[in-house]
Amino acid sequence: MTHETILTAAGLGAADIQGGTLPIFTPVDGSEIARLKTHSPEDVRAMIAAAAESFKAWRNVPPPRRGELVRLLGEELRAEKDNLGRLVSLECGKILQEGFGEVQEMIDICDFAVGLSRQLYGLTIASERPGHAMRESWHPMGVCGIITAFNFPVAPWAWNAALALVCGDPVIWKPSEKAPLSALATQKICERAMAKFGDAPDGLIQVIVGERDVGEILTTSRDVAIVSATGSTRMGHAVAAKLSERFGRCILELGGNNAMIVAPSADQEMALRAIVFSAVGTAGQRCTSLRRLIVHEDVYDDLVPRLKAAYETLPIGSPLADGVLVGPLIDKGAFDGMERALERATSDGGLLHGGGRALAETYPDGYYVHPAIVEMPGQTDIVTHETFAPILYVLKYRDLNEAIAIQNGVPQGLSSCIFSTDVREAEEFISATGSDCGIANVNVGPSGAEIGGAFGGEKETGGGRESGTEAWKGYMRRQTNTINYSRELPLAQGIKFEI
Repeated sequence: MTHETILTAAGLGAADIQGGTLPIFTPVDGSEIARLKTHSPEDVRAMIAAAAESFKAWRNVPPPRRGELVRLLGEELRAEKDNLGRLVSLECGKILQEGFGEVQEMIDICDFAVGLSRQLYGLTIASERPGHAMRESWHPMGVCGIITAFNFPVAPWAWNAALALVCGDPVIWKPSEKAPLSALATQKICERAMAKFGDAPDGLIQVIVGERDVGEILTTSRDVAIVSATGSTRMGHAVAAKLSERFGRCILELGGNNAMIVAPSADQEMALRAIVFSAVGTAGQRCTSLRRLIVHEDVYDDLVPRLKAAYETLPIGSPLADGVLVGPLIDKGAFDGMERALERATSDGGLLHGGGRALAETYPDGYYVHPAIVEMPGQTDIVTHETFAPILYVLKYRDLNEAIAIQNGVPQGLSSCIFSTDVREAEEFISATGSDCGIANVNVGPSGAEIGGAFGGEKETGGGRESGTEAWKGYMRRQTNTINYSRELPLAQGIKFEI
């Protein structure tokens, strides 16, 4: 399919993608595929005001009824899975299977949220005072701003929006300026779902198109109760600082520097497959990409040569073509960052295999690369830094405590895993003295989380959680209620105060 055909199939006509000032380039070949009209600061403030007004109506809609809108959205996404998935691949460069998988995540979280709409439970709490009852209740919080990154242009929005909507919160989406087309196509899908729903208030679901300056308005406006931001740690610092100034709530899902420990007892066939997918999927541009491989010295000389051989056979090419496993980096900036990281790693004594530009003659304006393996003498500074590219640093270890110390010895704390058939090692890894990450897997790679589990991490990953168990509480405000149904007025803690 041509680029134009993909855009049209996703519902984006000339009026949507022409006549503006923001150029959009596809990493497939570096060509310009759209020039979008952007929103001004005044536009964004008007959108926030409309969302705040819609909140007054939406918070009074019963949660199961709110869930019906999300159910309809899921049905619309099912019908558009192929079209939207291809657009995701065109816009951010991930292979088709990953594009389709990202839309499937949207569908899955809609299903999850529909069930959740009938399970927004509070608690009954025992009171120390006779004739009193205590309850914990949860109420809609307010407008939810959602800021997303280029590498997952639609799924993180859905993780947040589906839960926020059933919790009673309107949503305003600021997608990456590198990948806003998928957001515009999703907005059209939302509008169809809202038309079928029938009585959704104006301003309930909106999209902002623009660069960082308009997104910052979400973080500073007191009418935006929650901001969920997915992106770099640097971006997270800026968002958190702005929100803390006004005591706003933030949900941060930031950088990762994810490791796999391969123990002597590991099933090497399983480990090899998990390593390759986790390290080169999305051309290493996932926050959960595998970046550090920590291999026991007894199996190092068996595993690493096999890994190098697997890398040499990886099909690199257009993400829109069947059979390709490695698509392009998002742009030249990403390529330059990869080159700088490899230069630093080799100057630190690393032994480089692979790397370098690929398909330059076929795609002179696209930035395809050979995924790189770097055998490192130790965890140097560059290894502790997240480079958003397919670089896999390989380190040796002697005992499990050493491996866990290496795993934890980075500023980020998103995802981690161990491959081992030793139950003691596995349990140690997921214990309080094991991995310090928000995600810790056994015999499963660090990449490719399911929506049933809360997603996010600790340290410089930001501490936020999206999707999964109890994440809904991030979109609601907690209220403690005490009800006195007696004819007396006893005070707590036995205090006597008579008048």
